[in-house]
Amino acid sequence: MTTAPRIALDSAGPAAVDGRYIRALTFQSVRLEYLRYVLRELSLAAAGSRALVVGSGRGLPARGLARLGFEVVAADPSPAATALAMEADDGLGITYLTTPAEELDLPVASCDLVYCADTLEITEKPAAVLAEAARVLRPGGAFVYDTVNRTAVSRLIYLGAFQAFPGTRIMPRGRYAARRLRRPAELAEALDRAGLSTKDVSAFKPRDVRSLVRATRGRRRGTLTDEQLPELVDMVLEPEGSPMVTYLGYALHRA
Repeated sequence: MTTAPRIALDSAGPAAVDGRYIRALTFQSVRLEYLRYVLRELSLAAAGSRALVVGSGRGLPARGLARLGFEVVAADPSPAATALAMEADDGLGITYLTTPAEELDLPVASCDLVYCADTLEITEKPAAVLAEAARVLRPGGAFVYDTVNRTAVSRLIYLGAFQAFPGTRIMPRGRYAARRLRRPAELAEALDRAGLSTKDVSAFKPRDVRSLVRATRGRRRGTLTDEQLPELVDMVLEPEGSPMVTYLGYALHRA
């Protein structure tokens, strides 16, 4: 009889399946591709600019931004995630904070860019998250994010496959809930109330959803490692597509 893997977020234990880290690994390439697009659109130079990553987890997006040339602050509410991020640090000069997205311990107008990862789809207080992001952004600064749409397909994947179905479960039950998934129009309204003007929304998805299923099942069975998953899942941007599950976007802080 095969023993079910232990689902444990922010855990580097050999027997643990950390869905949060799996998600970060498979999203990393499209996150950075989209960030480069935003930098081009805004003519924002990374060198000399300060970026904050909210929901940084083990630090993958923070390290990506640092390698682009930003001075980076990585914030996450999990002490375990912060410790793992610091262990993986490559001497990039990143500042690590253990703090919730709703109460950032940073000065007003201290950042040129905020990237919000792994947060908007799980928070019960989206208005507070967006208000804090706006508070720490300079006027004209960019708020970049990725999140999960609320559709029948996204509920099937995030509420079903990722946290309920035995063969593909990689998240603890309750990590996601339908009420915390937000449609792009709903998020745009919330951004506007926080003083952030939406400029773009872009869908992204696995090149072939069957590869996502195979990768998830293989990771649960232990036949695949975390590091093998990004190439197998192969996330791609769809700038003109309708986001059936996940989407990226950016907004500017109004002066």
